[in-house]
Amino acid sequence: MQLIFEQSVPGRKGVTLPACDVPRAAALPEGLRRAEPAALPELSELDLVRHFTNLSRRNFSVDTHFYPLGSCTMKYNAKVLENAATLFSPLHPLTALLPGGSDLCQGALGMLYDLGQMLADVTGMDEVTTQPLAGAHGEMTGMLLIAAYHKAKGNKKKYVVVPDSSHGTNPASAAMVGYEIITIPTAPYGDMDLELFRQAMNNEVAAVMMTCPNTLGLFNPHIKEIADIAHSHDALMYYDGANLNAIMGKVRPGDVGFDVIHVNLHKTFGTPHGGGGPGSGPVGVKQALVPFLPMPRIVHDDDSGQLRVQTDSPRTIGRTANFFGNFGVMVKAYTYMIMLGREGLIQVSEQAVLNANYIKEKLKGYFELPYDQTCMHEAVFSASKQLEHGVHAIDIAKFLIDKGYHPPTVYFPLIVKEAIMIEPTETESKQTLDAFIEVMIEAARLAESDPAAFAAMPVTMPVTRLDETKAAREQNVCCVG
Repeated sequence: MQLIFEQSVPGRKGVTLPACDVPRAAALPEGLRRAEPAALPELSELDLVRHFTNLSRRNFSVDTHFYPLGSCTMKYNAKVLENAATLFSPLHPLTALLPGGSDLCQGALGMLYDLGQMLADVTGMDEVTTQPLAGAHGEMTGMLLIAAYHKAKGNKKKYVVVPDSSHGTNPASAAMVGYEIITIPTAPYGDMDLELFRQAMNNEVAAVMMTCPNTLGLFNPHIKEIADIAHSHDALMYYDGANLNAIMGKVRPGDVGFDVIHVNLHKTFGTPHGGGGPGSGPVGVKQALVPFLPMPRIVHDDDSGQLRVQTDSPRTIGRTANFFGNFGVMVKAYTYMIMLGREGLIQVSEQAVLNANYIKEKLKGYFELPYDQTCMHEAVFSASKQLEHGVHAIDIAKFLIDKGYHPPTVYFPLIVKEAIMIEPTETESKQTLDAFIEVMIEAARLAESDPAAFAAMPVTMPVTRLDETKAAREQNVCCVG
């Protein structure tokens, strides 16, 4: 397939524009002006449409392939959510911050306010800020809130505790706020070792950051006890809500002892993920942390019955993002929640857990299952059996690409050797899961009968096996013509 620059034909146009009425760049200093026009491709509209349509056909996406990417919840994003987001497109994001502007956008403010209330209800928190623009941004916002809380109390805190199975952003976010990290190993039962945690806790610990269920897909049965231990040292409990798909409507983190939570709307709540983003990471807090929330905030004026924008508070951590966050993403999440309702959200979690356990039971005879327990939203296998024949988890991933499936997450969590983390989500049918299971079984059998076959995979893609380390460290995306 040719690059778009290689398809260029001098003089060919896709659109004819009116004469430019903007002053040209002649007034710019000589050193800032081009010596010659930019070498942009010249194509017709049809050429352009065909080029990008053909490129899209080479992509894996939830709309085209099963995408069981563990820890990421790549569920189908209903198209009605996209339609809902366009309803607000004429509204300028600064409108509410202008004098009298809040009177002009009560609908938009109402959507944000109601979304915050619904997220607070789902998570068991008292207030929610929608400002953070992604999950890691929400983590850092949450840690800044925790730091502000301890500073206001005069607490001398220097540590944050994380399990060794945590998302890497957890210790990174805590470190960026200035804390040192205490890492607790995973016990044989698949969760943070309770006794080692108890020994590590001290009065200098500011917070405990946890995912529950964790990245092994297991719900921690000791979570309330862990929270009680943390609180006895005046440490706060931080919930990594990157994925609520297993517990939404079933367990509220705030009810089991968590004080702060970020929620990835671009995972659990039906909005696009990754390159299809942008993301959104609202943060919920218990009442003790409300005074520190970022500004501006949307508040209800009891006298007028309208929503107003509060722009300052004496103990706020300040603004963490422009406007009120990624508005279009939040419209989609809001629409998703009101479409499903309370019972629908519960059904989402139940179906997601059922699908994950179905895959776990079907595949555990073919791939090692390091923690053979009832899982939640995802199941973590190991390719250790296949490694005995020289086949790695990455080889299984390349095999799946040739079979038309996006690979599961491999080599995470790091505590599982040759990890293969599979998350089917609730939106996939039993027929899709059965077809995927058969392909996984085929991979396991091929690893025994012909392990050398994996070396060339994938063979159906425009490029085959890449040196992934070299590609990451020595990127070259230039067109040389």
